[in-house]
Amino acid sequence: MKVLKFGGTSVGSPQRMMQVADIIAGVHGKKIVVLSAVSGTTNTLVSISDFCQNDQKEEAIKVAEELKEQYHQFVKDLFNDEDFVLRNIDFVNQKFADIKSLINEEFKEQVAKMFVAQGELMSTHLFTEYLSSIGKSATLLPALDFMTLDEYAEPDLKTTKVKLESALKSIGENVIITQGYIARNVSGGTDNLRRGGSDYSATIIGAVVKAEEVQIWTDIDGMHNNDPRVVQPTHPLAHLSFEEASELAYFGAKVLHPHCIVPAQMFEVPVRIKNTMDPKAHGTLISVEKDTEAAVKAIAAKDHITAIKVKSNRMVMAYGFLRRVFEVFEKYRTPIDMITTSEIAVSLTIDNNEHLREIKEEISQYATVEVDKDQTIICIVGDLIAERKGVGSAIFEALDDIPIRMISYGGSRNNISLLVPQEYKKDSLVKLHKALFK
Repeated sequence: MKVLKFGGTSVGSPQRMMQVADIIAGVHGKKIVVLSAVSGTTNTLVSISDFCQNDQKEEAIKVAEELKEQYHQFVKDLFNDEDFVLRNIDFVNQKFADIKSLINEEFKEQVAKMFVAQGELMSTHLFTEYLSSIGKSATLLPALDFMTLDEYAEPDLKTTKVKLESALKSIGENVIITQGYIARNVSGGTDNLRRGGSDYSATIIGAVVKAEEVQIWTDIDGMHNNDPRVVQPTHPLAHLSFEEASELAYFGAKVLHPHCIVPAQMFEVPVRIKNTMDPKAHGTLISVEKDTEAAVKAIAAKDHITAIKVKSNRMVMAYGFLRRVFEVFEKYRTPIDMITTSEIAVSLTIDNNEHLREIKEEISQYATVEVDKDQTIICIVGDLIAERKGVGSAIFEALDDIPIRMISYGGSRNNISLLVPQEYKKDSLVKLHKALFK
């Protein structure tokens, strides 16, 4: 069995949805197809939810009506058969009647989550109907029947596995359609996976069914060896290990969210990134296999980083000083990206400034705190990269005129990370590209 995930742009128009049907037909064997909402839908539903939260219900209804008209046209362009047009117009009308009911409810967090779930519910229904209209057999299996979150709002793989395996036993068709992103929480309410969305759904499903492969179909041909928006030319990477892909995803590569790789890595299920616009392209295969030939595989950059330097008020760092610092970040649920230490100071970076003021105030009670915003982490990725001779010297020679704020070298066996002011990002990526990919 394979799991195929198609994002919002891949199902963003009737023509794209038809193309997805062709791609699925070319994949042999049983497959679970995970769909996102039609591109733009989730953002619109979020805006409707925001209007409701601010008690602007008339504006919410107006936006909902505009979106409904877009879906009416979508249906008319997707189906040739008049019967399919009429019954799917009825379906759309019912979904927007549900949305209007949500608008009229008292706003709660649960209502907000039900708003954003409607996009996937519509896209999967319309796609299953389209397959039926062209004579293709498929079963729509609601994600809310099996995708489960635990008490910490994290995926409950054990429960999801039991429910999904049970559901699959009664399905004979080779094509099973389900929703990405949405799930049930421990209270039984509609919820979502937040980080990674539909990609996360696909890798969770692939992991629990021990799929042959998870295919993430998007609008680019895999992970590239550098940011193609900044550096030219770049090329897609044919293969990455799970560790390399995780580093790239975490430090700036937008193709996959780092959380998506975790379930697949746990169960050693290969993940392949494919291009909907160029289905014959190889894409990027992510697996347990390691490439020991190339010292450097790729470079990524993560913007909007804040550097924090904490200096002990005592001449020698007191026992427990680091623990006290880290407890503050834990208290405010603020992850740390990079960290370097000396005898009397620690420097670290964060990408979320929501609680920066509180963090600074608490630590300032026993240390001096300096904050530098608008920084960029440059991440150089490769297998055992920190142990390769000559890589470090090549990096630092390339950046000899770039002010480097922090260096993480050897903290991971798969990456070397540098912190530079954001205005030096492009220059850094270009120089490293020339030096490392001759």
